[in-house]
Amino acid sequence: MQPTIFIIDDDPSVCKGISRLVSTAGFNVETFTSARDFLDSGKTDGPGCILLDVRMPEMTGPELQEKLCKTEYSMPIIFLSAHGDVPTTARAMKKGAIDFLTKPVDRDDLLEAIRLSLAKNDRNRLQRVENESLRTCLMRLTPREYEIMTYVITGMLNKQIAFELNICEDTVKIHRRRVMQKLEILSVVELVRLCEKANIPPATTRK
Repeated sequence: MQPTIFIIDDDPSVCKGISRLVSTAGFNVETFTSARDFLDSGKTDGPGCILLDVRMPEMTGPELQEKLCKTEYSMPIIFLSAHGDVPTTARAMKKGAIDFLTKPVDRDDLLEAIRLSLAKNDRNRLQRVENESLRTCLMRLTPREYEIMTYVITGMLNKQIAFELNICEDTVKIHRRRVMQKLEILSVVELVRLCEKANIPPATTRK
């Protein structure tokens, strides 16, 4: 899908001016004169980035950023402000904003920030797809297979896992083989990396 640059500013003239600048650079553009209108549009999850005014009535730019940060996924944000506010800038950047530009916005600075934002958006969306694929694979495991997996990634041998779980070694071998097949991996090293990516902790073994 072609990415879209969403401009959110309560000043229609600012929306129009920045929209013209961005669209002439070849980007798709949509404008909103309030943060609430943008949220209600349901377009918070698409490919693109957000050019967001700081001071707006009803809901400010930082307040919108706060709401978007609580969702599973949101587009990168570039803040636009007519006022130099160091604390606001620091908080916005700490929460993941790509840049904080002062109005009137320099064309080259804005386009560079947009390019950086779109590159980050691409990386985030790719990571999201990978994570969803990983979750789907893990859901194929039975509770016992999942348990065996958490022991395998500790580096324990089959007989050691069997002793820990008080089951026979052949049972461990069967479940271990099924884990590797369902996750479509060939080595313990790959399994360890997969579990690290999914934040799956290794089993706690008896001392």
